[in-house]
Amino acid sequence: MEVDVLILGRGIAGAVLAECCRARGLSVHVFDHKRPGNATMAAGGAVNPVVLRRDTPCWRASGLMPAASSFYRAWDARAGNSSWKDCTLIKVFGNPKEAVQWEQASAKPEGAPFLISRTEPEIDQGPFRAPHGYGTVVQAGRLDIPALLAAQREELLRGNALTECEVQPHEVRSGPGCVRVGAAKGKWLVRCTGPFLEGPGLSLVKGETLTVRIPGLQLSGMVHGAIGILPAGNDLFRVGATFKWTNVWEGPTEAAQAWMLARLAELVEAPVEFVETHAGVRPAARDRKPVLGITGEREAVLNGLGARGVMQAPWCAMHLLDHLIDGKPLDSEVDCRRFA
Repeated sequence: MEVDVLILGRGIAGAVLAECCRARGLSVHVFDHKRPGNATMAAGGAVNPVVLRRDTPCWRASGLMPAASSFYRAWDARAGNSSWKDCTLIKVFGNPKEAVQWEQASAKPEGAPFLISRTEPEIDQGPFRAPHGYGTVVQAGRLDIPALLAAQREELLRGNALTECEVQPHEVRSGPGCVRVGAAKGKWLVRCTGPFLEGPGLSLVKGETLTVRIPGLQLSGMVHGAIGILPAGNDLFRVGATFKWTNVWEGPTEAAQAWMLARLAELVEAPVEFVETHAGVRPAARDRKPVLGITGEREAVLNGLGARGVMQAPWCAMHLLDHLIDGKPLDSEVDCRRFA
């Protein structure tokens, strides 16, 4: 078997890279092995272009967010999926100071495209506690990651382009003009293995989320106050997330579950039924920017996407392919050599 690109890992980074390769007419073969701690499958899929702690757009949000929305909508249209949804995120202010901060941030040129103040009936008429008011983040979105990955898996399997196994280091053999994984041969191999990749610059972060049932709650977009909440259908909602930089592989904890349920009670005045908990380890970079580039003979990396992987992955994948295939220079802000 001989292809253009071999991909190790099919979290959001590897999945998006495979779709970008297909769009460019490049053949791929993906190797994937789901392990405990996989961040993509634990993620709720919220896509938020704003750092809510400061009410400022996140890194390159003005370009990355429209690109992500366009990319996932095009993918859905091609494959007959309905995984992407453009929506809003409502920030419920925790105190008067947050309301003032929002007002000031939304008046700045960089914040104005994303931050607005308007009436939101779902908050005003719902069981939400918002004594200090709220603001609305526009240009946000939601990606049904499990549905997208499941559909892509079937497509890759039909094309004999997916091997579900763990690739051992000794199975990767690079040489002049090609790289091999077992019997598969490619012009390039890209490692998209997230927190399971050993390399400089990564700072692993554990996140936990909950699935809960809140009968009768009407919510079309996302809400973030003491904690975040987004609809999952049939009275189910995803709640989270926590952030922890120690003991990242410990899995779900009762302490995190209790903390999230307590924060949810501060935000929503309604009966809540706990359904299940999820934990994953995010592969964030130390400077919170993606990690891309060539790492060896015919080998490259696409990693470090952290909590904003859904938003950053399309641009990162396309930029990396421009570098590998067309020889275009790599943006210095994301170049993996910055950690060398």
